Amino acid sequence: MATQNDILNSSKAPEPVGLYPHARKVGNLLFLSGVGPRERGTKKIPGVELDEEGNIVSYDIETQCRSVFQNVKYILEDAGSGWDKLVDVTVFLTNMKADFATYNRIYAEYFKDNQPCRTTVEINSLPTPIAIELKCIATI
Repeated sequence: MATQNDILNSSKAPEPVGLYPHARKVGNLLFLSGVGPRERGTKKIPGVELDEEGNIVSYDIETQCRSVFQNVKYILEDAGSGWDKLVDVTVFLTNMKADFATYNRIYAEYFKDNQPCRTTVEINSLPTPIAIELKCIATI
């Protein structure tokens, strides 16, 4: 059975939008909850312009990719792991056709030295007005 010590939250990554931790340690594995590009302490989403009703007017997938990768890095480091210890990455995109080429180029920059398994899927939407979310598994 898991203990509270197995639940890990970063002091740098954006707060979860629901009742879940940033990560959970099981043995020598670290399972990250879905991570988006939001900034900690605010509802600001880098690279996203919203209308008065909270609908996406425009977004910059490159800015979102770099922000979400930084948030994943914060969680990994705060949990005693690191970027080089990622073993599996699941990526959720809301517009595969428009965003995959840019995302794939940026992904290659960040993962040139470590090549975890990767799955990329398109979904209709995410819980907040973002275009990308990552679900990761790393070793500790």
